Amino acid sequence: MAPRKNAKGGGGNSSGSGSGSGSGSGSPSTGSSGSSSSPGARREAKHGGHKNGRRGGISGGSFFTWFMVIALLGVWTSVAVVWFDLIDYEEVLGKLGVYDADGDGDFDVDDAKVLLGLKERSTSERTFPREEDEAETQAELEERAPEGTEVQDVEDEVKEQIQSLLQESVHTDHDLEADESAGEPLPEVGDLLTVTDSDDRFEDLEPGTVHEEIEDSYHMEETASQSHPNDVEEMMSEQENSDHSEAGTEAGTPQQDPEEVRHQDYDEPEINVASVEEQQDTPPVKKKKPKLLNKFDKTIKAELDAGEKLRKRGKIEEAVTAFEELVRKYPQSPRARYGKAQCEDDLAEKRRSNEVLRRAIETYQEAANLPDAPSDLVKLSLKRRSERQQFLGHMRGSLLTLQRLVQLFPSDTTLKNDLGVGYLLMGDNDSARKVYEEVLNVTPNDGFAKVHYGFILKAQNKIAESIPYLKEGIESGAPGTDDGRFYFHLGDAMQRVGNKEAYKWYELGHKRGHFASVWQRSLYNVNGLKAQPWWTPRETGYTELVKSLERNWKLIRDEGLMVMDKAKGLFLPEDENLREKGDWSQFTLWQQGRKNENACKGAPKTCTLLEKFSETTGCRRGQIKYSIMHPGTHVWPHTGPTNCRLRMHLGLVIPKEGCKIRCANETRTWEEGKVLIFDDSFEHEVWQDASSFRLIFIVDVWHPELTPQQRRSLPAI
Repeated sequence: MAPRKNAKGGGGNSSGSGSGSGSGSGSPSTGSSGSSSSPGARREAKHGGHKNGRRGGISGGSFFTWFMVIALLGVWTSVAVVWFDLIDYEEVLGKLGVYDADGDGDFDVDDAKVLLGLKERSTSERTFPREEDEAETQAELEERAPEGTEVQDVEDEVKEQIQSLLQESVHTDHDLEADESAGEPLPEVGDLLTVTDSDDRFEDLEPGTVHEEIEDSYHMEETASQSHPNDVEEMMSEQENSDHSEAGTEAGTPQQDPEEVRHQDYDEPEINVASVEEQQDTPPVKKKKPKLLNKFDKTIKAELDAGEKLRKRGKIEEAVTAFEELVRKYPQSPRARYGKAQCEDDLAEKRRSNEVLRRAIETYQEAANLPDAPSDLVKLSLKRRSERQQFLGHMRGSLLTLQRLVQLFPSDTTLKNDLGVGYLLMGDNDSARKVYEEVLNVTPNDGFAKVHYGFILKAQNKIAESIPYLKEGIESGAPGTDDGRFYFHLGDAMQRVGNKEAYKWYELGHKRGHFASVWQRSLYNVNGLKAQPWWTPRETGYTELVKSLERNWKLIRDEGLMVMDKAKGLFLPEDENLREKGDWSQFTLWQQGRKNENACKGAPKTCTLLEKFSETTGCRRGQIKYSIMHPGTHVWPHTGPTNCRLRMHLGLVIPKEGCKIRCANETRTWEEGKVLIFDDSFEHEVWQDASSFRLIFIVDVWHPELTPQQRRSLPAI
């Protein structure tokens, strides 16, 4: 038993011992090295030991666990940064924009190549963003670059070369700005601009009324589809390509009905007028950035930026407070005063308050009056002041502001064009004509001046002369020329001289969204209303009114004839330049929803009869009147100003032959005691070739699809 035991556990040792005595005691025992390992070795193998004695690393499962922990920490850190707004990304992007060398608006590989001298700088390709924050990038460069602003992730060698080039560029621009300021001293604005019109006729939240047929007078347009930002710096950024949209074309303004729109669609379909299409493909003119900070304002730029940031984020009340505090601390700061005016302007829009808007108008003037105000800031302040004065109906004050702007910047033709609009809004076409003649003498291809000059010529009945100016002005594609009124008047002028291209221009105006159709060319419309040239009483829903008119037509006729027989001549000639020839007069009882008390004394029974029908007496976009037309009269094809009304004609004295009316492509005649109903926003034309006079009674009514709210809120026409 003993040998078996030794063979299993230590027999090798006994055997080795015996053989060892025969071979020599100095030789190592082969049994100890070739048999089973020691207990320590077994433990090492059990626990993953290495044959070289090195312990094993982290297992695969442990590595994955740590990876997930780190990844989740990163995710939650990112969420925290965004949620708690720990980083001002606009500021970071603005700093990187300092190194934008190729003009693409960001810092990228191409910018680094330019700054390292591996690629040429192309100044001709440089463009500038439209945002107001970028409008002050120049001042930001002057303030930050000398302090050695750096991009942290760029290697030291790259940063040094970039910084060297940047410093050179900044100092060059700084010297140019200093020379520019020194060479352009501004005279004092003075008290000439301190004008307050006593006529606050838009205080009732109605920004103006529109001429009956919008033929020969120039009007402000208030439409919800158009936009006019308070960040007026954008207008300066487009100085060479400035939009001369007429006063009052503003969205979000305090006094605008949100539902009335003009047709605007700038995704233009293909058109047949090649010259216009080519102009639309012309690349925009390079923009000039305004410089709004003087030397002092650069020292408080951080405070100015903080207030401006509030305004841009829509925190208007807080922004007003911030800028008021800045004006209190730094009364000599033009930029602080200008910022205060902008905030008040925004607040007026938010609260729909004319009082706040008047305060903004005065603050704009204060900013322009301050000593050392940069010329760009003066221009922006007075330009915005003029626009807001026009919006409130203070046309005289706006005109004086525009005159002062032209005095301060006599070489700026865009300001002269604005001055021409100011004269037109005052009804002073002669002065406006002189302004545009002066502009065209200096810049013969100024499209804005051309369309307005053509508009004036047509209003002065110089029809043939007006056509080339209107046509070339629209074809120029210049800002402010793609306006429905100019297509309207160009087509009308062509019709009057027998030019068959008139309907091509109407079609183009329709394609560009200015007209609802080639036939329906009214400019002050509510979208979605049923549109057809001729209507029946049942379709209008005003059957009771129609029955009352037809039942009492002789009474209405007799009172009209009595007014005609009076020696005073209460019928007034049509004065809207709609007649080709003949004699056409009218006697008005209601205008824009207001009763003419004196006129109703001449036709008291007729007025009493109508007072029960609010759809006509309350129609603030229409009239109620007698209309007499004598033999040999022709009324040019024309359209009314709005699709918000329908027009009823009650025949009173109708010759048997020779009198007819065309609306769109259908012609009809009147009958005594019967009512015709048509939509006068469609083109219509009248002939009176009878041997005696024709007398009708015109009754305008609200379009039946207008809601009560719309009827109350739409501005009068």
